[in-house]
Amino acid sequence: MSGQTPDATPASARHGTQSIKGRLQALVRGVVGPPAALLGRIGMRPDHLTVVGLLWSVAAGLAFFEGAFRWGALLTALGGVCDILDGEMARRLGGGSRFGAFLDSTLDRLAEAVVLVGLAGFYIGHLVELTLDPRLAAEEIGRGLDPAVWERVGLVAVLALVGSFMVSYTRARAEGLGLACRVGWFERPERMVLIIAAAAFGVGPVMPAALIGLTVLSFATAAQRLAHVWKMTRIP
Repeated sequence: MSGQTPDATPASARHGTQSIKGRLQALVRGVVGPPAALLGRIGMRPDHLTVVGLLWSVAAGLAFFEGAFRWGALLTALGGVCDILDGEMARRLGGGSRFGAFLDSTLDRLAEAVVLVGLAGFYIGHLVELTLDPRLAAEEIGRGLDPAVWERVGLVAVLALVGSFMVSYTRARAEGLGLACRVGWFERPERMVLIIAAAAFGVGPVMPAALIGLTVLSFATAAQRLAHVWKMTRIP
């Protein structure tokens, strides 16, 4: 395209990030390759695993909503395993179908949304519970807890959802314009790992801190992609 300029991101930085991700991807493929091949032999298709992964994520969202954070961590991890397996199976089948790629991307967004909505629902729902039960609210205040914190954390979870969608949208929109946009510090795998790790600590201060970090890093990644596309399309 005329008017484009080369990506101004330092080549060494891009290469270093891609090299680390490449090694991790090779390691993961080595681990999931045999089970992906076995599932293919018994008739499973990538699309089947995509749907199963979504179901695990829906279950995770419900677990988070109920405050069962460790169960939520396990179920989110199972959804992630299905996502990895369907990608490996599609690769073994020569890249899979175009509809399969579309379905995978669409359900990935939905899977992440239900997890974050479950978390937001837990925090905002607990605030409603405190509002309806003054005795419980008084107990929390007596322990030095500010009931308004629950609302703030719920709103942060909503912002985390918006940020995660912005990360995906900026890349999809750029590629829709024919521009490569593979840059990004904090993509879906990193977001899911952060949620799983935080949820493993149960209900406590770790998850709110993780949601704040997820929100900040997601918006930073979206901004990174905006800057990347601007550098590619600006007129010198």
